[in-house]
Amino acid sequence: MGLDSEEPIPYTNSKECTSLLKRWAMITAKVTSKGQVTIPKEIREKLGVRPGEAVGFEEKDGVLVITKVVTTSPFDRWVGRLAHLEGKRSNDLVEEMRGHDNSR
Repeated sequence: MGLDSEEPIPYTNSKECTSLLKRWAMITAKVTSKGQVTIPKEIREKLGVRPGEAVGFEEKDGVLVITKVVTTSPFDRWVGRLAHLEGKRSNDLVEEMRGHDNSR
């Protein structure tokens, strides 16, 4: 890829988007005295990054890559698993598990 090239500059985010910058049209941002950079809106939208979410930086083959960090909780797989117990009293559930008859 040279400066005269018509090829897109690839980025690593989603399968449906193959390039963010075409024809070397660079999106820029200024670095503050604290080393902070505001990620331009177009980049945030392409990455799907919202306030409070994390981004990661890594070097790959001499290119700095920014990606959205997707974290999952070990508890996420359990969300909604107990929905069928909603509204039941915990004491009744414990007694039921112990095999006591609640109909007395």
